[in-house]
Amino acid sequence: MFRFANPHLLWLLLVVPVMVVAFAIVLGVRRRNLQRFGNIEVVKGLLRDVSSWRVHAKFILFSLAYVALVFAVARPQFGAKLREEKREGVEMMFVVDVSNSMLAEDFTPNRLDRTRYAIDKLFASLNQDRVGVVVFAGEAKVQLPITTDYRMARNFAKRLSPSLVEVQGTDLSDAIDLASLSFSQRENASRVMILITDGEAHDADAVVAAERAAERGIHIFTIGIGSPQGAPIKIDSEFIKDEKGEMVVSRLNEELLQTIAEKGKGGYIRASNAEFGLSEIVEEIEKMEKSELSTLHFDEYNEQFYWILWVALALLLLESLLLDRRNPRLRRFNIFE
Repeated sequence: MFRFANPHLLWLLLVVPVMVVAFAIVLGVRRRNLQRFGNIEVVKGLLRDVSSWRVHAKFILFSLAYVALVFAVARPQFGAKLREEKREGVEMMFVVDVSNSMLAEDFTPNRLDRTRYAIDKLFASLNQDRVGVVVFAGEAKVQLPITTDYRMARNFAKRLSPSLVEVQGTDLSDAIDLASLSFSQRENASRVMILITDGEAHDADAVVAAERAAERGIHIFTIGIGSPQGAPIKIDSEFIKDEKGEMVVSRLNEELLQTIAEKGKGGYIRASNAEFGLSEIVEEIEKMEKSELSTLHFDEYNEQFYWILWVALALLLLESLLLDRRNPRLRRFNIFE
């Protein structure tokens, strides 16, 4: 693939026709001035050291050098340059609960908004690790595959919402299993799963799923968001009520999350409005053994302006060395006479 990095600078080539016209005008004026002294051929014979071909040659060399410089500053590029970037870090998969219970307002403004803010803040501070996002409620979906593109990761984190998952509920085991399969297939990679939920589920399979993840070398850290006493759930300014007409209250299930973290060889932290807990988990992750992460980038092109610039400099050098007049001492070596 060929392209110019600065194609707008090619408009400078329009100066070349102007230069040609100006040069022709100058030669015409010069010829008329010589004709005032008599026959033009006779006058040229008297001016033996004046060389018209040298004047033309200098103009051609200068014009070619100008064209070459324009092409050089426009930066012609060929193809995509494959660049491998290596770094040491871990793969972190964020498993985020987006069920309706995350809309409870025991956090400001609610549990899910507080989660979005904390994840966005963390993504803004990372520079070595790979991250991914799995969302879940009654089912789990990969929202963002493992990547090093933190800008895209932050955009995805800001869009966390219950609308991302069609089936409501809290299926922790499905979320853990899907997240375990969503890491890269690289061998000896350091993998961490960060589960953020209120844990409001009675899912015995979640503990088994955590054990399966640990067998694959995945460490599971859990963050409990909510309060044990619970809080009502508000959707569209209305509180959710059960079949009996009583207000639904969502409570934090710390016991389940602590067990999952224990089986996943990680740790458990209860989030608060003041401190969400991600920074403490990142500190623990920093103590883990890092693996080499390599990423292939195709966002660079092979620059071609270097050799064009050298051509332009060579032409300018020739133009400066070529004098308008013949050197009388070298006249006898003039092969054009």
